[in-house]
Amino acid sequence: MNGQAPQHHAARVEAAIASGQAARSALVASWRRSSRLHHLDPSGRGLPKRLTEVELRAARERIAPLLAAAQGAMDRLYQAVGAAGCCVLLADGEGVPVDRRGTTADDATFQSWGLWTGALWSEEYEGTNGIGTCVVEQRPLTIDRDQHFFTRNTLLSCTAVPIYDHEAAFAGVLDVSSCRADRTDAFSSLIALAAGEAAKRIEADLFRRAFAHARIVLTPAADGQCGGLVAVDADDLVIGATRSARVGLGIGLGIAPGRPLRPVPAADLLGGDVAHDHLAGGQRAVLQRALLRAGGNVSAAAKALGVSRATLHRKLKRFELNH
Repeated sequence: MNGQAPQHHAARVEAAIASGQAARSALVASWRRSSRLHHLDPSGRGLPKRLTEVELRAARERIAPLLAAAQGAMDRLYQAVGAAGCCVLLADGEGVPVDRRGTTADDATFQSWGLWTGALWSEEYEGTNGIGTCVVEQRPLTIDRDQHFFTRNTLLSCTAVPIYDHEAAFAGVLDVSSCRADRTDAFSSLIALAAGEAAKRIEADLFRRAFAHARIVLTPAADGQCGGLVAVDADDLVIGATRSARVGLGIGLGIAPGRPLRPVPAADLLGGDVAHDHLAGGQRAVLQRALLRAGGNVSAAAKALGVSRATLHRKLKRFELNH
């Protein structure tokens, strides 16, 4: 605990809360939630609470797609950080680790700290910590040693990254934790970078699995890096987009995270030559895009396509398109 006596850490936490720093500091705001909202005592000594085996099994079943998509990325992340005394945890949206990677020799230590599957790491139970605070703030963060709320957790250093599902909804947390005293700031930065990349791989795998029958298109970001993924169906309609793609493409078209994306013509969203949208080829897709652009108005769609309303009605009936 960086040499501080337990009572000193608790006093420091309480003093920071009382000083009103919560308005300026995300850390102190978390300490305040822990104390005032969840009525926790920073000097509390009880070990983290845990789910029963039945409850843990149910928690794993609820996020089965995420668990399946995370396996490879967790393995690679652990290979990168495991030798340095770190464990890798995948937590659900409630802050409960449901999968982990760790060195067998360190298992007893991590289990005693509660860095284990089934432990309750939400702020409600553990106060400020990597997993729980990431669940609340839904942003990448590191809670290092005495930044934790509980005195008993101040030997831990935890880096956490949020994971979003195929509909851009918050799904869980990827966490790298260590209780080694020699963890440096430089190494912590490398861990944060590696965890962030692993989270992106998990999101991409989750997205590809959800849209297995669609064409997946990479979207550019402002910095030239991959901005996200969109799923395009056989009719050239965008039917899905990752959170980063929605942000990058400005898909604020009434589509809140966690909701299915309203189909949008790919050419409208991603650019490209739409002048070839004529009835000579790919007619069903062309008709569907024209209707979408016209907001379902058949007369407007017919005008855009250069055909009569009656002709368009016949085409819609032929291709069994509702309007």
